[in-house]
Amino acid sequence: MQTQYLDAYDRQLRTGPETAHAERVVQLGPLSLATFHGGRGFITYADLGGADADGIRELVEGGLAHFADRAEVAEVEWKTRGHDTAPGLHEALLAAGFVPEEPESIMIGEAALLAQDVVIPGEVTIRRAFSEDEVLAAGEMQGRVFDDGDWRSRAESLIERMRVDDTVELWIAVVDGEVVSAGRLEPVVGTEFAGLWGGSTLEEWRGRGIYRALTAERARSALARGVRYLQSDSTEFSRPILERSGLVKVSTTTPYVWARPAD
Repeated sequence: MQTQYLDAYDRQLRTGPETAHAERVVQLGPLSLATFHGGRGFITYADLGGADADGIRELVEGGLAHFADRAEVAEVEWKTRGHDTAPGLHEALLAAGFVPEEPESIMIGEAALLAQDVVIPGEVTIRRAFSEDEVLAAGEMQGRVFDDGDWRSRAESLIERMRVDDTVELWIAVVDGEVVSAGRLEPVVGTEFAGLWGGSTLEEWRGRGIYRALTAERARSALARGVRYLQSDSTEFSRPILERSGLVKVSTTTPYVWARPAD
């Protein structure tokens, strides 16, 4: 099962789907160099073409040079995967000024297995969010959970995406008008996958099955759209919850981030 899931992930989700919403994408050998709204650079690839350590160092230097010449790009993320063959990549990224962030688990599961009945407190209502106020309320909650001072701009970007793409779904759990948990469902066009993103729950409401129920509702919605697999890059906090829901860890991903030096 794990091998089947990982093979589907590599074939269907890497490169094109990751850069689908970019403003600009340039190819450098096996690398896809994407520029997103807000001055964010992103580097990904299906594989590194069998490059040795010297070749990988040249790819890292070339990828960074592409963005360093563009003043509007404030930071660049190089997305690594734990199962790739990439000799010397860690050392090359560090030498170029990239800083590794916390590794995340690549989780995949069958949507049909995740559409479970989960018991939650009676005062909790789970529903899909449609209004701008609901999206902003979910964003504010997520900003508190992740200590993200830039939550409003992310929420406003989500509002814009939802206006033009009705496949992007935000699901929320509400108690007395307050959003206590939220997460997105994002089907990936042309694949069997949908992504589970942005999952978060207020600390005082954790451990009551709410996030599992939120995952189950998103799974049911995914099935209605003909989706087979659900995928998430999860922290060590959310990984056990997703495992209880039926997702399997198939690999890891570690973002390495380069930030433009201050003038």
